[in-house]
Amino acid sequence: MRDRYVSSFSTRYSSDEMQYLFSEEKKFRTWRRLWIALARAENKLGLPVTQEQIAELEAFSDDINYEVAEAREREVRHDVMSHVYAYGVQCPGAAGIIHLGATSCYVGDNTDIIIMAEALKLIRDKLVGVIDSLARFAVEYKALPCLAYTHLQPAQPTTVGKRATIWINELVMDLGELEFRLSSLALRGAKGTTGTQASFLELFEGDHEKVKDLEGMIAGEMGFAGCVPVSGQTYSRKVDFGVLAVLAGIAQSASKFAGDLRLLQHFKEMEEPFEKSQIGSSAMPYKRNPMRSERITALSRYVMADLLNPAMTAANQWFERTLDDSANRRIAVSEAFLATDAILGLMLNVSTGLVVYPRVVEKRLLCELPFMATEGIMMSAVKKGGDRQQLHERLRLHSMEAGRTVKEEGGENDLISRVAADPAFGLSPGELSALLEPAAFTGRSERQVDEFIALVVEPIRARFAGSLNQTAELKV
Repeated sequence: MRDRYVSSFSTRYSSDEMQYLFSEEKKFRTWRRLWIALARAENKLGLPVTQEQIAELEAFSDDINYEVAEAREREVRHDVMSHVYAYGVQCPGAAGIIHLGATSCYVGDNTDIIIMAEALKLIRDKLVGVIDSLARFAVEYKALPCLAYTHLQPAQPTTVGKRATIWINELVMDLGELEFRLSSLALRGAKGTTGTQASFLELFEGDHEKVKDLEGMIAGEMGFAGCVPVSGQTYSRKVDFGVLAVLAGIAQSASKFAGDLRLLQHFKEMEEPFEKSQIGSSAMPYKRNPMRSERITALSRYVMADLLNPAMTAANQWFERTLDDSANRRIAVSEAFLATDAILGLMLNVSTGLVVYPRVVEKRLLCELPFMATEGIMMSAVKKGGDRQQLHERLRLHSMEAGRTVKEEGGENDLISRVAADPAFGLSPGELSALLEPAAFTGRSERQVDEFIALVVEPIRARFAGSLNQTAELKV
């Protein structure tokens, strides 16, 4: 197939598990499960559907005669009716009751909801895996002081582990959104051609309660608490938007993480995994490019942009439905899941192999620390009898000169030596060194990591114990 377009999600990025969920096999097997659920419910509610017919349908639920369905579709140009026909060829005794009272959206829309629910669960498991992995990293480096940045300029120090909790917390927010969306998903149910359930009301000879019971039985068999209360021919396309908003939220958090890591790799403080035989550049052999993080950024951008698709689709559904949703949804929904799956696989790969260079972290911090120590220096000198306003002005002048030395001459930050040589401060080199202990500048960072892990991460680990300690390998 090298002469045909092949999606990169299939060859490079997405997992086999996610690809299966959006495969033809999964879709058509789910259609048959729904037809069986419909037949079983109709049997229980007294329609002329027999146990023998249901047994015949069950015997071929996973044995799909694709050749028959495809040949029929070329003739009638209708995918659902082609599969109804193909199923009937395999089940001649049940052919007359397959899809009884239903419209195409009975299998189409309900299948979409079922697949999105299963895909969200797969995303949830991988998301928990990333949270767990980054939490272990945060604990390991909770006490390692490092420069913090505001406006990408050096600011009051934090710790490497505390910074990681910021990444984790955003993923925890995404997990909460995902769980809400998953809990609120409902099947379209058996609503008929325009959502009025007229066909089913006719089948049940005007018995409204049986029509309602039919939906409840189908929902229960398919693992859902219920069906949407009202619909047109389709479930509201705002559901697709809500689901993809969850995925776009994960993409935002992933892109923030990847962007920070790319900057830290530039600073040489941290690196993503780099394999022994990996090549960073075809022209520059020394290069160690943050390829994984850049890929996270690229795929995240795709998912965030993809959110516009269901938004515009939902906004342009006329009355009970128009078909301009179909072609767009086939691409937009599936590829948002495939891309998010790939993003989380990359994050698992990166987070389980993060490399920290403590000496570089310390060196970069110490270069800026003298400026951050000026308040402590001033207070210590005041305690020895100095005048605060005069000392403040002298520190300002010394700081300006030290900054000039660094920026214009390429020299080291010599602020401390300048202060030590200034008799106005009366501080010895030993006293000044004591004021430059990095851990003294990180506030509650270390304690915040412990509290965050205990209060936020551990409950997640307890609820999703089966999703912990995950790893992921890259395809390329």
